[in-house]
Parts: sequence; C-alpha cells; structure tokens
Amino acid sequence: MAENEGDHEADLDAFLDKFRGPERYERAFSPETWEQEFEKIPMFMKKAPSEIDPEQNPDLACLQSIIFDEEQTLEEQAKTYKNEGNDYFKEKDYKKAVISYTEGLNKKCSDQELNVVLHTNRAAAQFYLGNYRSALSDVIAARKLKSNHLKAVVRGALCHLELQHFSEAMMWCEEGLRIDPKEKKLLETRAKADRLKRTKERDLRKARLQEKKEQAQKDSLFKAIEDRNIKLSPVSSKDGNVISASLAEMSLDGFNSESAIGAKVCLDENGSLSWPVLFLYPEHGQSDLISAFHEESRFIEHLMVMFEELPPWDTERKYYPSQLELYYEDEEREEIYQICTQSTLLQALQHQRYFVKAGTPIFFILVKLAPFSKNYFGGKKVHWLK
Repeated sequence: MAENEGDHEADLDAFLDKFRGPERYERAFSPETWEQEFEKIPMFMKKAPSEIDPEQNPDLACLQSIIFDEEQTLEEQAKTYKNEGNDYFKEKDYKKAVISYTEGLNKKCSDQELNVVLHTNRAAAQFYLGNYRSALSDVIAARKLKSNHLKAVVRGALCHLELQHFSEAMMWCEEGLRIDPKEKKLLETRAKADRLKRTKERDLRKARLQEKKEQAQKDSLFKAIEDRNIKLSPVSSKDGNVISASLAEMSLDGFNSESAIGAKVCLDENGSLSWPVLFLYPEHGQSDLISAFHEESRFIEHLMVMFEELPPWDTERKYYPSQLELYYEDEEREEIYQICTQSTLLQALQHQRYFVKAGTPIFFILVKLAPFSKNYFGGKKVHWLK
C-alpha cells in the first residue's frame, strides 16, 4: 500500500508540475483578459448579444434552441416570449420587450388569455416608448379578446389622455369603473381628463373670440384703405403666379410687412391710419424705417427729426432737410414721381400711380443738384407730384 501511495503522489506532483513550469493548459484564461473571456461563457454572460451566430457562439445558440425548442407547443413558445418580454420590461428595455411580445403574438396560439396579456403588455411597452397610437391599437385588440380586461382599459384611457382625446379617455374610465369602481388610476385619469377637457374648450372659445375680433379689425382696416382710394400692389405667390391685390381677397398676413420689418399698417381708435414707411438713400446704400407714420403727417416733419444731426455716413455733410428731394418709382411704367416734402403721406398714397407693396410705402431720398442725383434715374421719365 505504501508503494501505491508513493506512486500516486508522484503522479500528482508530475501533473501539477505542468502548471508550475512555462507550459500552460492550452485553454486556460489569460491573466490580463480573464474577465472578458469569462463573460463569453453563456452561463456567466451578463448580457446576451443582439444577434447570435451559431458558428461564433455555438454554446449560446444551443442554449437558445433549448429555450425556444420548436418541439414546444405554440402556447409554451408564446409564454416563453412573454416571460422574456417581461424581463426586458423590468430592465426598462422597452424596444426589446416589444419585440419579444410581438414574437409571442406571432405564434398565434389558441390561449386567448395569454394573447390578451401579450397585447396588454406590449401596449405598456409602446406607451413608455411614446408610441401612444400603437399602444392604443394593442389595448383595443386585447379588449376584443376580453372586453372586461381591466389593465387594457386603464392603459387605453392613459393613451387617450396622452393623445388629448379627453372625451374618449373619460369614456374608457367610465367603462373601467363599471368593472372596478375603486380603481384609483381610473379615478385619477378621469378627473385629469375632465379638467384638461374643460381647459381645452375654454382656450378654444378664447381663440375663436380672438379670431373674430381680429377679423373685425382686419375688415375695418381694409375698408379704411379702400375708402381712401389707396391701391395695393399685386402679390406674387411662391409658384410665381400673381395674386389679386383686391382687399376682399387679400389676407392680413399677405398684406402687412410684419415678418420682414417688424411693423404693419394699423387703424387707430379715431379712424386714422399709420403706416410703416421705408426711406432709401441709394447714394450711400442706407435706409431708415418710420414704424408708425401717421397718414396726416408731412414728410418734412419726419425729415427734420431724422436729420437734426447729420448721420455718420454723410461724410460730405450735405443731407440737410431743406436740400432733400423725395421720389417714388412706378415700376410698371418705369416712371419716377417727385413728391413735395410738404405733402402728407396720405396725399402721396392717394396718387393714381402709387401702389403700396407688401404693406410698406417706400420712398427714395436724394440730395438736390448732387451729381449722383442727376444720373441716378438714367433715362426714366420724372414727373412732379404736388
């Protein structure tokens, strides 16, 4: 016996010597990467890969084939997918949960109770993903299989609430409360839907009143312009077609220049119009905007204020109010009209050849007898407008 024991000890020492020397077990873990290698073993994986290649992961593919054994009944397979979806749901991985529940439903098993749960659970996952319409479709499908399924009713009510279908949300809550009158979530949802419905209706009434008020103001504004025989320039649409500039056909948005310069024509409580007026100085590439030019104001009154101090771009110091001339262009006839600076804005706008374009009257300002002024209009005919 002693000899046998000595032989066994010698064999053990020889076996252990293989690991003490430079030679290692050929499939041993590397000291540097053992953690990564350890996680490649299916049993110890913390997270399964999204796609499994049987050649690269034969062990994992084998485990999956055991879990989803095609020899299982459709009910068993659907239940397995349901449980998998529930695990993903607990991890808040709602996208994968939806995929798992969908796979379960695709089995089309005959267990209607299980199908109800799959639809209802998928609805919950879709809800957390913000896919409220998809979630609503699922709970409707669940209720077709089981009309009194309370979870489906609750989730349906929540979907309608998120979609701002407040009346429908309240109706679903009422149906659910007939199943369980004390269901807290349904009581809360009904109260919230009722409150939001009242708020929405109130805001809608306010919006309609405001719209009616704005329409009345628009009608009054257009009538005031029409009564003054002020003409509006035709407006071109995006496709290049010309839109009629008649007051009856123009919209306020298409008429005013608010989007371009931040001001628009308005009618005050005394029935007077004030316009945004743009002055252009072509010699220097400069401009000025009078945001509210009263129709009875004279041009010279604004010029006196604007040029009380000469602007920095007037390096020749020549833009004195008394030396300035005012013009507008008739683009259709390619003619120029000079306006007396003592005229009012209304007098200029009422001229038979003046057309207000985009709700903003535009005038050119030049210096009398300046070389630039003499050549600016080229061969265009210039008319004097008193």
